[in-house]
Amino acid sequence: MNFIEALKSENIENIRQFPKSDLHNHFVLGGNREYIFKKTGHYIKPISHPLKSMNEMDAWSNKYIGNYFNNTDLRKLLIDATFVQAKFDGVSILEIGEDVWGLSEFFDNDIEKLIYAFQEANERIAPEIELRLQIGLSRHCSIEYLEDCLKHFWGHKEFYSIDLYGDELAQPIKNFVPIYEKAAENGLILKTHIGEWGSANDIMQAINLLHLNEIQHGIASANNDDVINLLAEKNIRLNITPSSNILLGRVSDMANHPIAKLYRKGVNVTINSDDILIFDSDVSKEYLRLYKSGCLSAEELDNIRLNGLKHIQISR
Repeated sequence: MNFIEALKSENIENIRQFPKSDLHNHFVLGGNREYIFKKTGHYIKPISHPLKSMNEMDAWSNKYIGNYFNNTDLRKLLIDATFVQAKFDGVSILEIGEDVWGLSEFFDNDIEKLIYAFQEANERIAPEIELRLQIGLSRHCSIEYLEDCLKHFWGHKEFYSIDLYGDELAQPIKNFVPIYEKAAENGLILKTHIGEWGSANDIMQAINLLHLNEIQHGIASANNDDVINLLAEKNIRLNITPSSNILLGRVSDMANHPIAKLYRKGVNVTINSDDILIFDSDVSKEYLRLYKSGCLSAEELDNIRLNGLKHIQISR
């Protein structure tokens, strides 16, 4: 049985047997629910209907996450849970990493401890998985604070990429240009969350200012042919998370998800989980949901899967 046949069988266990990438996974919420419950007795219930506001998201987070995992041992447990989940789901390339503020909060401001926590879990739980270690930045933090934190990260070749996330409207994207210039000098893949809540014009601005290689979400680009063409021309990858988009009210339903339009227009797209613990969105489920909805054919989904297993070619 190949992946196309596995999809057409609509058997999730068959789909899990094939290698996939997960390039958009926030590890704190990206782990295996049963593993966390077994280790802690703490059950994290996913949301089951589209949220009406970010206040609902905050209420969910306070109820199920809150300050529960705010120590080093439990932070490491969440790293473990993410590798357990990835292994279970047939993920062979996993891109995860710590937010820069977590270095002092959980790893005594010791970058080697942080790197070791991820690499040791990778080797112990799922050595067959390629770990792409990411540097995380929050839009809510001041540039000065982020630059101070990043002094510990620069020059460490273990890091593969840098990503900016949080409220797209927290501060202008132009503020992050110096950080992204430094990240490019360090050879990092340049990513940001954009075009989930913002517009296609926001995506265009971020590409031009930050010289992005990949975009997390980017679904608003489907509303503007010029942005679609730019993405295709520059081969800027969109790491899309369909269930997340629906449950956050950004897309009406799976059948009409813009990933189909973007893929068919030649945009480099991948399918990913985002926050498994919130959205019940592991990668195999995402492929199956897209197939069953009729959004994309089994053959198209297989092409997307294989594309996600390729390294992107970058030029500075």
